[in-house]
Amino acid sequence: MSDIKIVFWSGTGNTQAMAEAVANGVKAAGQTPNMLQFSDITADALAADDRFALGCPAMGAEQLEEGEVEPFFTELEGKLGGKKVALFGSYGWGSGEWMDSWVDRVTSAGATVVTGAGVMANNAPDDAAISECEELGRSLVNA
Repeated sequence: MSDIKIVFWSGTGNTQAMAEAVANGVKAAGQTPNMLQFSDITADALAADDRFALGCPAMGAEQLEEGEVEPFFTELEGKLGGKKVALFGSYGWGSGEWMDSWVDRVTSAGATVVTGAGVMANNAPDDAAISECEELGRSLVNA
């Protein structure tokens, strides 16, 4: 099995900390994590994998980051059929609506969201959120 890609965007470092925890979970499950920013990979290259993690904080009115993440995900969306996708991200306001929408988009595209929901952290991830992200990484390997 090839490495497990963890593709993320982080403005303040909170989502990056979550990505690092997902990577730790992947490694603990015996696979090699490969952390990438959205700008480091194309949607076509990522779509070649059968499982991967995506991380993005809530932005604006609870939406994906519009400069890199939304255009990337829009291109990837039609290529998600049959994939296993782990989702994670931080937020500073609202109720997590952006994550619910993201989960809906992934499942509507024919992919399976690992654990059935994304992992969210309010602002900086606390110990509980870090543990959830580590478990998300382990679950992604075993999905």
